Amino acid sequence: TLVTAGVYLLIRFNMLLIDMFFFKLLLLLSGLTMFMAGVSANYEFDLKKIIALSTLSQLGLMMSILSMGLPELAFFHLLTHAMFKALLFMCAGVIIHMMNDNQDIRYMGGISLYIPMTSLCMNISNLALCGIPFLAGFYSKDLILEMVSMSNLNMLIFFLYYFSTGLTMFYTIRLLMYLMINDYNLFSIYNLYDEDYVMLKSMFLLLFMSLVTGSFLMWMIFNYPYMIYLPFNMKMMVIYVSLMGLFMGYLISNMKIYSLNKFLMTYNL
Repeated sequence: TLVTAGVYLLIRFNMLLIDMFFFKLLLLLSGLTMFMAGVSANYEFDLKKIIALSTLSQLGLMMSILSMGLPELAFFHLLTHAMFKALLFMCAGVIIHMMNDNQDIRYMGGISLYIPMTSLCMNISNLALCGIPFLAGFYSKDLILEMVSMSNLNMLIFFLYYFSTGLTMFYTIRLLMYLMINDYNLFSIYNLYDEDYVMLKSMFLLLFMSLVTGSFLMWMIFNYPYMIYLPFNMKMMVIYVSLMGLFMGYLISNMKIYSLNKFLMTYNL
């Protein structure tokens, strides 16, 4: 409801609003929303807050591409984002429930050893959120960024779009490193079991959808193909930015800042 209500209302009413000054203002505001949510998701330690801020960032993406006058593209991204973000929220809920209702990601780590199926769904939906090629998020996000590159907007909007895409990759890799790579930090409330078959059935359905639904919806809902003619470096710009975000997220997560108990640092002496 958070995602769809406002965006869908503006998609339905976009014929009224077209060529208004309000759309230029909305473009600026939603670009800044994307940027702000992407930056503040990098500094959060709460699992649900990270996913909520990521949803806010995608909302800014939908609103901004809508305010550039491409409502069907915004609707396409709304639908593909629904798939992997619902899967991501379900995985996060399972993880929080198994962590004895504890949401701090600094306590988690090495989850993939204990709950492999949930971690599989979590990782694939995270990567679809990043726009890894040929998953669901790639089709909508790549098309949106290429339409931005073809439009005649100024450098600020361009920078906001691409930097926010890089930040998406950044906090996703940070989350993945915190959850999957480190050692399990909370053995005292060890409550991990991977037998929640009620959740896993629906999670596998959403997993299949977040793999398939990008190309499927692109084939279904666009009545004409988008002709995008760009030089090679501009075409690859999305992938460049994603790789930069991946590298930066990996570097930041390798700095040993995840320990909650700073007294344990004295072991390094």
